[in-house]
Amino acid sequence: MPSGVPEARGGLMSFDRTSLIAACARHGRVCRVVVARVRGSAPREVGASMLVWKDGFSGTIGGGRLEHTAMRAARALLDAGGQRVTRHALGPDLGQCCGGSVDLFTTVYDLATARALPDDVVLSGAGDMPLSVARIRAGCTAAGNAPQPQLVDGWMVEPVSSPARHLWIWGAGHVGRALVEVCAPLPDMALTWVDTDSARFPLDVPSQVNTIAAGQPERLVVYAPAAAEHLIVTYCHDLDLELCHRLLAHGFGSAGLIGSATKWARFRSRLGDLGHSPEAISRITCPIGRPGLGKHPHQIAVGVAAEMLEAGSCLAELEGTG
Repeated sequence: MPSGVPEARGGLMSFDRTSLIAACARHGRVCRVVVARVRGSAPREVGASMLVWKDGFSGTIGGGRLEHTAMRAARALLDAGGQRVTRHALGPDLGQCCGGSVDLFTTVYDLATARALPDDVVLSGAGDMPLSVARIRAGCTAAGNAPQPQLVDGWMVEPVSSPARHLWIWGAGHVGRALVEVCAPLPDMALTWVDTDSARFPLDVPSQVNTIAAGQPERLVVYAPAAAEHLIVTYCHDLDLELCHRLLAHGFGSAGLIGSATKWARFRSRLGDLGHSPEAISRITCPIGRPGLGKHPHQIAVGVAAEMLEAGSCLAELEGTG
């Protein structure tokens, strides 16, 4: 059966505009720190980024002292605003095992500036745009291609990500929370989390996750993209069944249901009585995850995430050979 920092298909890192807007809406001013240039060995590649706010962060540029130093500097920049480029020698300056150096491009955003960003390519820098950057922009527009993330004459050039996968998690109980914790940071993922009551969501929902409280969650199925992936983990068997019924009528990329073999046998029979064919019903996976890992919520979540990543790798291979 198929939360961060997305990675565009083909391994190209990209600018997650959606998560930045969500973080600014929740936390006010937010610093975005992106790896702008790498020389030699480094923990992350160009385009890897993190968001930093007063009392938290999301994403990673590789951990260790580099990340700690970047977060401290970003928080110092929050009040002043603006942007800056800094260079870090990982061995001599920070005592890390990597022998190279990285340039970091740090920019402060608020909700207005985040929403004003373009939805295709972000060009960030001070002063007049250099001709070299304008040429990259013009070339990408003419060819219809996304540019590589790169630092050019003091300006950062980055393609904006468009999530290729949409995951809907139905239910905010123990398993639902574990699934969100594990799946929200996965690359190239837009995650929607649904439950019957806003009080059932934790206080620290990842900024990139869209939460929806609805008294009748099944009515939201029609708003899910036809190719979305779904995980049904509610507290109510009747709601689970109704969600399966409506998803089979609406269409989906994949769907998984929490439960035992006995529960699934009963559901298959009831879904058949509702008019669904055995072939259609068989597209729903139950149980979810990898049973051999165990039944703890996070063991289930890890199994689900592994299968999602494997499914995504298979899709990328098929697209690469198409």
